[in-house]
Amino acid sequence: MTPDLSYVDTWLFDLDNTLYPEESGFMTQFESKMTEFVEKVTGLPNDEAFALQKKYYAEHGLTLTGLIRNHGVDPKDFFALHHDLSLEALVEDPELLVALAKLPGRRFVFTNADDRHAERVMARLGLTHLFDEVFHIHSFGYAPKPDPLGFQRMIDAHGMDPKTTAFFEDSVKNLKPAKDLGMTTVLVGPRARGTEADYVDYKTHKLAPFLNHARLKEAA
Repeated sequence: MTPDLSYVDTWLFDLDNTLYPEESGFMTQFESKMTEFVEKVTGLPNDEAFALQKKYYAEHGLTLTGLIRNHGVDPKDFFALHHDLSLEALVEDPELLVALAKLPGRRFVFTNADDRHAERVMARLGLTHLFDEVFHIHSFGYAPKPDPLGFQRMIDAHGMDPKTTAFFEDSVKNLKPAKDLGMTTVLVGPRARGTEADYVDYKTHKLAPFLNHARLKEAA
């Protein structure tokens, strides 16, 4: 079935593992660095630090939130973990660049990462010129997805109409607040097809073919 997105005029995309494939392995670097960071902050052995990292992520949507609330971590120290990640695993996707350029209306990135990480990754992927703005963790005052407050702050900041907004994400739990607000939700990635959440409107393994196949609003 051809996805009917002919009513959409605002396009909202998560960054990591959405605008590039999870299979790139890029974010595995960050996972190991984050566990080491939790080890250092808490003094826990590696396996317990990893378990705590996942616990905070499950509870708050971002490991950092748990580290701030329970250990007084400075967000700048946490986000510095991203800043020297090797970008070698990331490559431009010409099909995706063309598909994004054809989308009518405004395009935004909505990420729990910080501005520096987003800038580096988007430049590497050749995406920077295709987006109106990046709404990053500093933009929404450390209310990370799936916190509804972060979504509301983004909507207010950019005058978005949720009913004409499509949100693309690789994390299923981050789509629920978007759906509750009235957005069209698209789950992206290798596990998308097996998801049964009723707040997911569309599922796709790869982003570019989905966008190319969708019915879009015609130019005025």
